[in-house]
This record gives sequence, C-alpha cells and structure tokens, in this order.
Amino acid sequence: MIERARYFLWHNARTLEQRWFEHAFDGGGAEAVVRAVLAYRNDDGGYGYGLEPDHRGPTSQPLHVLRALQMFAEAGAPEHAEPVLGWLEATCPDGSVPFGLSTSKGHPMAPWITADDQGGLLLTAQIAAALHELGVSHPWLDLATDYCWLKIDELRETHPYELRAAAMFLDEVPDRARAELVAEKLRHLTPSTEGYAEGEVLGPHEYARKPTSLACRWFFEEQLEKDLDALERGQREDGGWDFNFPAFTPITRFEWRSIATVDALLTLRRHGRIS
Repeated sequence: MIERARYFLWHNARTLEQRWFEHAFDGGGAEAVVRAVLAYRNDDGGYGYGLEPDHRGPTSQPLHVLRALQMFAEAGAPEHAEPVLGWLEATCPDGSVPFGLSTSKGHPMAPWITADDQGGLLLTAQIAAALHELGVSHPWLDLATDYCWLKIDELRETHPYELRAAAMFLDEVPDRARAELVAEKLRHLTPSTEGYAEGEVLGPHEYARKPTSLACRWFFEEQLEKDLDALERGQREDGGWDFNFPAFTPITRFEWRSIATVDALLTLRRHGRIS
C-alpha cells in the first residue's frame, strides 16, 4: 500500500506533499517539510500562493495559514507559529477567523469560499486546534479558544465540516474535562448536508482522526471499523486516494489527491491498520 502511494506521489504530488510523505514514511527530515511550507510565506507572516489548493492567488488567507500550521505540527516545528500568530493578531484581532478575506477578491478561488471577512467557527476551531497541537501559548490563541467554546456551546444546527472542526478543537484544547462534556453534547447533533455535492460526505474517521479522538464515542466500534475498511479499499489503481468534493480547476485535482493520499495513510497508521 505504501509503495503504491509512493509511486503515485512521485508522479503527481507537489514538493510539499512529497516531503511530507518522505518525513512520515521514509525517514525524511522535518526541516525539509518546513522549508517547503515557507516557500508559500508572505512578508506579513501569513501564507498564500495556493498552499491550500482551493484558494489561489498571492494574498495571505486563513485557509493557507491553517495548512501551514498543520504542516508545522506534522513536522514538530512550533517555532514557526510565532509569525503566524502575529498575522492572526493583526488580521483577526477579536480571535474569530473568516473563511476568506476580501483581499483575495480578483484572484481565483473555489465557488464555495466566501471572501467576506466574516469570522466563524469553521476556520477558528481548526486554527486553534493546530496551535494547541503545537503547544504554543499566545494571547490571540486565548481569544480564539474562548470564541470556540462560545460558538460550540451555541450550536443547535451545523454542517459536517463545521462539526469536524469542532471535533478537531476538542481533541487538542487543554481543558480536557470541558472537552469531554462538550463532545458528549455534540454527538447528538445531526449535521445538514444541504448544498453539498452528490457523494460529498464525511466518514467517521474524518471526525475521529485518531484512536484517542473524543469523536470515537460518536460511533459504534463496528461503524468506525467498517469506515476504515472502506478507506483501506479506497486506494486507486494508480496508487493514490481520491477526494469526494468537486475540483474547481484542473490543477487542484492532483493537489487534493496527493493530500488525500498522505492523509489516508496517516489515518490508517494511527488506527493501527498499517505500520
């Protein structure tokens, strides 16, 4: 399985995903992952240039910042979070992160990205989760964490990506007792998929990203195992995995497939399906 994925990635992936795979499975250095991420960095401390495939253009955007922080977590490089926190503090001073900033207007982006400067739980929770995973402390992160607790407590209706963001936050936030109580509440929410593409669903493993995830309690063990079976079978003939949302421009197809491939392997390894 890993060998076939390696074949796919060397043929199709960006340098970043190749370095990420090398670090995760071939003993590659973490610094190489960091260098690949820093190629997307702007002078303001944010990130742009399509680091997150669905948001093109040069301007610093929250989706790119999220991806950078997640890669720094994969590489164990918390020191690179400090400039990002400076950008977040200057751009989102109340601790609430928009899905997209109006500075990106005029540049290509997927039609589902709203560049309206309106903060929300979706990006804030994921960015806060990545920062907590990195183990950093910062006044802005305190604001973002308080915002996430408030918005999660207010949830009565949600959609799959927002619920996954909340689950990611609950897995990493330091207050474990509160996280367990809130996760128990969220298990009773049924996310709406109105407006989603046909087949665009999130399986249990995408909420329960590791065996210690609080979202594991949202599913019967048989459900999670069946879902992991399907993920394991999802490797295509070319060695890569696919993703289940539309590709808004052709180049993103292989960019997202490469991300999905490394993600699938890491998920299977975390859940004990591969060594």
